[in-house]
Amino acid sequence: MNTTRTSTPSPEGRELLETLRHSVAKALEKKRRLGQYAVTWQNGKPVVTGEDAPAANANAPHADK
Repeated sequence: MNTTRTSTPSPEGRELLETLRHSVAKALEKKRRLGQYAVTWQNGKPVVTGEDAPAANANAPHADK
């Protein structure tokens, strides 16, 4: 699929982006209050945050075997 990307979104696009940002922030805050972990994307990699987040290497094989 080919799409054309402009440097600045249209007014409608800006409104949609702001709505999405607000919705995501609200969902992440709800997860935080409930003590649930969340998976986000940072620097091209998934990042798991939260009190009950699984350990980063929980499924990795142990080096001492």
